[in-house]
Amino acid sequence: MTSRGRKHLLKPVAAALGALALTGCISPSADSVGRYTAPIGGSPVITNETPYSSALRCLSGIVSQHPVRIAVGQIADYTGKIEADGSGRKVTAGAALMAMTAFSKSGVHMVERFDTSVAELELKYANNKLIGDDKNPNDGDFRKIMAGSIPGSDYYVVGGITELNFNIRSENASGTGGGTATNATTGTLGGAIYVMNVGLDLLLVNTNTLEVADVISYQKQIIGRQISAGVFDFLGTNFFDISAGESALEPIQLAVRSVIERATLEMITRIYRIPPGSMCASPLNTAADPLGDRSYPARAANAPYRAPTAYSMESSNDPRRNPYRGYSNGDAVGDVRLRGRY
Repeated sequence: MTSRGRKHLLKPVAAALGALALTGCISPSADSVGRYTAPIGGSPVITNETPYSSALRCLSGIVSQHPVRIAVGQIADYTGKIEADGSGRKVTAGAALMAMTAFSKSGVHMVERFDTSVAELELKYANNKLIGDDKNPNDGDFRKIMAGSIPGSDYYVVGGITELNFNIRSENASGTGGGTATNATTGTLGGAIYVMNVGLDLLLVNTNTLEVADVISYQKQIIGRQISAGVFDFLGTNFFDISAGESALEPIQLAVRSVIERATLEMITRIYRIPPGSMCASPLNTAADPLGDRSYPARAANAPYRAPTAYSMESSNDPRRNPYRGYSNGDAVGDVRLRGRY
């Protein structure tokens, strides 16, 4: 190979190395803090909220006063949808943890039943007298196993994510325009919008009797959009082709969290008999929401609280538009059932 040929071959390599040198983002040797490069980004950590989080927190003042223990079981992904590249499921497998967070926001007294592996191992060690006594660690005493030391649950929640429907409906439009001359400027503009949804089914079960106390099924639609624009032009002996676009999709996992918190909110209003007309419904600020702002019948002031009892499931398929419709005569506390006949 001639020297001229080698020069032509080395030009692209030199250009690539020059581009890397200009960036100055990566070094072949670690810096003083042990990094080859500084990561981009740096947004602060924020709370993971949904439109129902403030309403859940509003209930904490009422819920925390009542000794009802709730456990969260498996809330699995039953959609069967996986990524096309085989990298995993499209829907989170942490729905049960989202439900625990939702109950925690409202101050519900929870007991752990989701992952008891550590507690069972501790119990095994204690049973074999391998764990020392915290009060007297040096006297050779061991932790005692006390009967009845673990509180039981009154209700537990199970269910699953049962729907994930892509492209329920989509719309798009695009256009191209410009001059008719050979060197005239032309431009393109287009946009698309599409909708999908996710659905959830939750069961509230009485731990003592295994009766299904409540069943809630909700779905939420998710929207996405795409916008693109471009310009093509000849300027003398040169041409320019410039394009730009923007796309956005409402987070699927955030939609799952929103549906779970919405279902949790209704379960709490029933099992703890939250008074109708409570200000906790106001933060929702959605006219179409069953817990949105609406007028409720007046109830007796300072009505006594009654512990939750077994209650019947709904007897029709009417939409659950009013979470307090099972209360009789506007008295949210006097009715022995959390939900009655329609």
